[in-house]
Amino acid sequence: MADLLSDFAAAVARTPDRTAIIDGLGRRVSFAQLQARAQGLARAWHARGIGKGDRVLLAMRVDADLYASLAALWSLGATVVLPEPAMGLAGLRHAVRVAGVTAFASAGAYGLLRFALPALWRLPHVRPIAKLGPALELPLPDAGDLALISFTSGTSGAPKAIPRSHGFLAAQHRAIAPMLDSSAAEVDLVAFPVFVLINIASGRTSVLPNWKMSQLAQVQPAALTAWMAQHTVTRALLPPALCDTLAGGAIPPSLHTVFTGGGPIFPDLLRRLQAEGPALDTTCVYGSTEAEPIAHLSSAQITAQDVAAMAAGQGLLVGPPVRDIQVRIVAGEIQVAGGHVNGGYLDPAHDAENKVRIGQIIWHRTGDAGYFDAQRRLWLLGRVGTQVDLAGKPTYPFQIEVAARSWPGAAQCALMSVRGAPCLVIAGDAACLNAWTKAAAQLDISSVKHIARIPMDRRHASKVDRKALQKLL
Repeated sequence: MADLLSDFAAAVARTPDRTAIIDGLGRRVSFAQLQARAQGLARAWHARGIGKGDRVLLAMRVDADLYASLAALWSLGATVVLPEPAMGLAGLRHAVRVAGVTAFASAGAYGLLRFALPALWRLPHVRPIAKLGPALELPLPDAGDLALISFTSGTSGAPKAIPRSHGFLAAQHRAIAPMLDSSAAEVDLVAFPVFVLINIASGRTSVLPNWKMSQLAQVQPAALTAWMAQHTVTRALLPPALCDTLAGGAIPPSLHTVFTGGGPIFPDLLRRLQAEGPALDTTCVYGSTEAEPIAHLSSAQITAQDVAAMAAGQGLLVGPPVRDIQVRIVAGEIQVAGGHVNGGYLDPAHDAENKVRIGQIIWHRTGDAGYFDAQRRLWLLGRVGTQVDLAGKPTYPFQIEVAARSWPGAAQCALMSVRGAPCLVIAGDAACLNAWTKAAAQLDISSVKHIARIPMDRRHASKVDRKALQKLL
C-alpha cells in the first residue's frame, strides 16, 4: 500500500473493535473509534481552512488524540511539524523558525504556548474538537508529499529539521514490519512514537507510557512492571534506560520480547535482563533519526565469543543490516542508503556534510565508525573523529567503554580527557575501584575516577552527556 493512511484504513476494516491504543491513563480506543475521531477532526479543521500545503505545529500529550490528529492532518494534505520535546520551549521556537509553520494545533494546556511564542500569534489555532458529518472525500497523499518535519536531538549542534514524505513513512513501515511481525495478537508497550504509527498501520495494540519520557530516571521498576502487568503486555519497545529499569524489577510472565534502541545496548544489560526473565528475548535495534532501522540483533544470536570480543575492546556488535537498506563503510564511517533513509534536510546547507550523492543513490553519513565482521554483521566503534591516543594507538573511547561495562561493579563508563590525559570515569560500586584500575591498565589507561552518576542525554537517557560530564569533572 502507498501510505500509512491506507494501511490504517485496512486495519480498521480487518479488526474495527480491536483496541488500537491504551493511553497513559488506561483509556482504551478501538481502531474504529480512532478512525472516527480522525475523521471528525479532519472535518473540523477543514472547515477552519487547514489543507494541502499547510505546515501545522502539533503540541499535544502522547495519547490517542495525537495519533488521530496526525491521521486527520495527513488526510487534509497538511504537513505535521513535531518539535524536539527534549529541548522544551527552545525546541518549539526553533521548530517554528525553521519549518515555515502556517498553523498551530494544540490540546489542553499546550495551547498556552501560543502566548509564549510571538510567531504563533497571527497563525490559525485549532483544537481537537471534532465535527459531526459524513467523511470528507479527499484524495490520498502522493508518495512525494511531505508528511512530517521532525528534528534531530541537537546533541552535536542545533537540531536539524528532517522532512519525511509519505513514501518515506511507507518505506519505514516496510522495513520495520518484518521485525515486529507476529501471528499472535500482541499487546505492545511502546515508548517510541514512530513504532506506534507502525502498530496502527499493522492493526496491533499499543500501550502508551504512563510516565513522562523526559523523566526516565524517575521511573521505578515496580511501577514499570505493574503497568505492563495491568494490561497484559506481551512485548515492550523501550529505550535502554528503561530496559535497565526493567532489569531491576519482577518481569511480568506475559512479557516475552523486548525491542530496544535509541542508544547503545551493552552486553551487561542483556545479561541482567536474561537473569530476570530467562525466557525473555531482547532485540537490539541500531539506527538514527535519519535512518531507522539500520541493523538489529536478537540477544539469542550473541555468542560467548562475541561477548569476549566486546570485553576485549573490539566494539559493540549491532547485528546484520535490515533487508531494505544498503550499508557501506567509507574511511571507517558507516554510511547507509535506502527508501527509509532520509535523503536530505529541510535546510540544504546541512546536506553537504551529511549526504553523499552517487548517481541516483543518496548515502547518509551516520557519523558512526564501524566495521563488518566475517559474517557481515555490523560492529560499532564510536563517533567518527573521537579517537584518542592510547600507548601510540588510535582508539575510540566507545571501545573502552563497552569493555569496561563488563567489569564487576561498573554501571556507567565514559573515557574522558582530564587535564589533557585519558581518564576512565566509572559510576558503580566504589569498592571495585582497585579492580577497575588494574583492568584499565591492561587497556593502556592509567587514570580511573569513580563518580556517583554519569549525566545522560535528555532524549532517551541512553547516551553520555559529555559536555555535562566534562563540566562536572
